[in-house]
Amino acid sequence: MKKLICIALSAALALCLAACGGGSEEIEIGAALSGTVSTDGSTSMEKVIGGLGEMFMELNNGVTFTYNPTGSGSGIKAVQEGRCDIGLASRNLKAEEAASGLTETVLAYDGIAVIVNPENPVSDLDVATIAKIYLGQITNWSEVGGNDAEIVLIGREAGSGTRDGFESITDTEDACQYRQELTSNGDVLTTVASNPGAIGYASVATVKDTVKALKVGGVAPTNETVKDGSYAIQRPFVLVTKEGVDLTETAQAFFDFITSEAAREVITAAGVVPAN
Repeated sequence: MKKLICIALSAALALCLAACGGGSEEIEIGAALSGTVSTDGSTSMEKVIGGLGEMFMELNNGVTFTYNPTGSGSGIKAVQEGRCDIGLASRNLKAEEAASGLTETVLAYDGIAVIVNPENPVSDLDVATIAKIYLGQITNWSEVGGNDAEIVLIGREAGSGTRDGFESITDTEDACQYRQELTSNGDVLTTVASNPGAIGYASVATVKDTVKALKVGGVAPTNETVKDGSYAIQRPFVLVTKEGVDLTETAQAFFDFITSEAAREVITAAGVVPAN
């Protein structure tokens, strides 16, 4: 994943240079910006915000970018209390949070595909059934219209943002009966592709034709269905700011940059779907 983000940084840097009308002009713009941009919040956003922060510093060598992985709730509180420039949340603001004067801007959508072996005849499950499978309440594929075969549960390691998203959306936090806990989306795809009884999950952006992505409630996982909200196993990655409080020049420049077309490749390389 680090290699992919580095490649995307180079490509997006070139795009940004071109968009700004040439390298010499961009160097002057970058040199003029200085100071610190502080972000705080969602641990699931580490890869995407880290990649964007790295790219912004490449473009503006006088800027220091910081990210404090405290969790969504803590990041929202940090903005409320003025302890960071931009809060990060892997959920929408609650009504009371919005009423307190906070504003959300969706940066990206984290879509998570549920995948099975291509030989598996099952093609569609709803969220409740997926939860029962991962909780160990459904243990044979024949119970959901498949072959008479044991269901082999594949997941990600503790601390994975993909695992955090999957378990929070399916309401299975810390209760999944995993057979294997793997350290990357690629490992999950490889394992499911080699085991006819396996089921796993991976970021939509990483899914290949070596596995079959299930429909969830009749909706296939695509960038379009993740973005429009019709695919159920997805969540927003949100930037949180405070109404009536202007960002510093540097923080505003960072905010404008990461919500622009120039940031799309870095966001995609982090395994999520850009909102813009």
